Amino acid sequence: MTQTTARKIVDQMFAAFNAKDLPGALATVSQDTLWIHHGSQKMPSVRFEGKSGAEKFFGTSFSAMKIDYFRPLTFIEQGDTVVVLGEESYVMDGIDGKLSNKWVQVYTVTNGLISKMEEFATSADPSSYMVVA
Repeated sequence: MTQTTARKIVDQMFAAFNAKDLPGALATVSQDTLWIHHGSQKMPSVRFEGKSGAEKFFGTSFSAMKIDYFRPLTFIEQGDTVVVLGEESYVMDGIDGKLSNKWVQVYTVTNGLISKMEEFATSADPSSYMVVA
């Protein structure tokens, strides 16, 4: 299956993210990009507005987080939208203990650049889920 243009730019961003390549990551986002992390049980909800906000998002990730793993697992593509399901584990400055999340990230690509990213995450331990049968 051929990758969409939107998927290629998201893959470029992930490659730059994994390499801690700030200029490379910023090259994938538009000037008016909007990145929204809707929060989890352990992380606050945050909006990163514009390219300067994206720079703070990536800069914080690169300097304040020690990532054990970051795994994009499933990609769903439709037009200019790429939905990614994944998981991550990391330690972050100022927060006690290891943080592990399962997440869904929704990317909108406009004119070849990421114009919006929304992340929906949970840091709940799967063993804490109530089971209904």
